[in-house]
Amino acid sequence: MTTISALLAGIALLLMGSGLLNTLVPLRGATEGFSDQTLGLFGSAYFAGFMLGTWLCPKLIRRMGHIRAFAFFASATAACIILHVIHVDMLFWLLLRLITGTVLVGVYTSIESWLNTGAPKERRGRVFAVYMAVNLGALALSQQLLQMENPLANLMFGISAFFVIIAIMPVVATRLPQPEIVETTTLSLKALWRAAPVACAGAVLSGLAMGGFWGLGALYAGRVGMDTGQIASFMSLVIVAGALFQWPMGVLSDRVDRRLALVIVAGIAAVGGLLMALLSGSPTWLLVGAAIFGAGSFSVYPTVVAHLIDHLRKEEVLSGNAGLLMLQGVGSAIGPALAGWLMGVTSTLMLPLYFAVMFAASALFSLLRWRDTSDRIVEEPAHHVSMVTTSPEALEMVVDEQKPDEMPVEEGAVPQSADQSADPVNSTADDDGIAR
Repeated sequence: MTTISALLAGIALLLMGSGLLNTLVPLRGATEGFSDQTLGLFGSAYFAGFMLGTWLCPKLIRRMGHIRAFAFFASATAACIILHVIHVDMLFWLLLRLITGTVLVGVYTSIESWLNTGAPKERRGRVFAVYMAVNLGALALSQQLLQMENPLANLMFGISAFFVIIAIMPVVATRLPQPEIVETTTLSLKALWRAAPVACAGAVLSGLAMGGFWGLGALYAGRVGMDTGQIASFMSLVIVAGALFQWPMGVLSDRVDRRLALVIVAGIAAVGGLLMALLSGSPTWLLVGAAIFGAGSFSVYPTVVAHLIDHLRKEEVLSGNAGLLMLQGVGSAIGPALAGWLMGVTSTLMLPLYFAVMFAASALFSLLRWRDTSDRIVEEPAHHVSMVTTSPEALEMVVDEQKPDEMPVEEGAVPQSADQSADPVNSTADDDGIAR
């Protein structure tokens, strides 16, 4: 693990800076007089850049090499951060958010493909787990940086840029060999939907909700009366609760029909969103709702990924998950703009209600599919893996663990199979005869 410590240190420092920036933008933008709709568009532009980056950045990395590409993308991120305070303009900030989302995908792709080839095959699952822990830990800590200074001060953007810049140092100093990035294809949306409609719907709806959270969550906390320290605690608590509950939610996902697991985790997230709206008058109780929301919401995407893998052959996993990531990205790009518009035409409380509606829709659709169809696993049931949305390269670290040639079933576990159906009598099949 020490051989990849430089890469882990680099991504942790970069996420400290970028995570802080994503909270600063809506807070500072509100004081600059930007409307809720505009603040939502900033979040949408960021995730639109993410989608653009998944297509553009691998080409640039192959051309420049991983070390120079990481330095290039990190430098571009730092420059965008500084430019936010040099020129305050709606269209200019939209462009900066688009570029920031694009280059951060380059950072993720370069690091994740590097980790994938730098770790032995039998240790990739462990490396992936450590990498995700570093991701979530850095994002949670980044929110506490808000307490260093008034979040509206220009200095905070300087602190954000500082962490991104020093992230370059451990990466360029590493002696790890640089890997090659393999081009992957994407399954058609029609094929994805036929394989696992619950996964497709869950990815889009999760993106719609979480895009709104990342783009406007800090703004909501400030609007309901939280001070700087409480805003930092609010954002950190959602992330930490999500990280801590991924393991028990993962155990649940591996032991019951995955669609039922999605009903539960999405339902928990919906209840958390509803509680945030109902308890907004008390900052202390609002944190309770935030913790419940985080516990459920961060478990939805990994559950969706595992459900999709259940319905793909091993050679289809990478391309299928790339398609799922695209669906998540579409939802994430639309979500902040939609949530911001709803906040603008109604009230601040519409944001957590919006979260509740998106996750409730995901839970309802999963419930209907669970009740009406049996679930047929293509090869072997996948293992639930704790993860957050980054780049398609991350999935390569867990593919071999998801679809091994022989997968022993843990004692006491209930493997998912064609016979595992909530209602065998009323089960139906798709047109091709395979119930999904």
